[in-house]
Amino acid sequence: MKAPDFNLLNDKGETISLKDFKSKKVVLYFYPKDDTSGCTKEACDFRDKIKIFEKNNTVIIGVSKDSVESHQKFKKKYDLPFMLLTDENLDILKKYGVWKEKSMYGRKYMGIERTTFIINDKGIISEIYSKVKVDGHADEVLNKIK
Repeated sequence: MKAPDFNLLNDKGETISLKDFKSKKVVLYFYPKDDTSGCTKEACDFRDKIKIFEKNNTVIIGVSKDSVESHQKFKKKYDLPFMLLTDENLDILKKYGVWKEKSMYGRKYMGIERTTFIINDKGIISEIYSKVKVDGHADEVLNKIK
């Protein structure tokens, strides 16, 4: 399946499209919220393995509905070496099917289901990880990329 293209602002306020990475593999991971425990652990796990991903011609891109400013603080606080994109309008979150009804303490609400897509250098989704469990996830993705 062809990955839906996007035009989203990154943490520097620049517009980024999937087609900007044509010759690379892309790990596009969707996460609920900057600077929360699970999202921080996931980002730091990707951060700690970034050199191995880069050696395998792969870029890491995180996406949430947090603002550009929130992404800037999150990146700086944890020294994240990859870009974070903002989808405040939920356009891409919906196209990728990660904006879903969730439940916490019996209360239902809409939010981002933690999901990772591996997109090959031809723009085709080669792997989807839904309802991601953070522990070991970066290693799992890396093993699939290799």
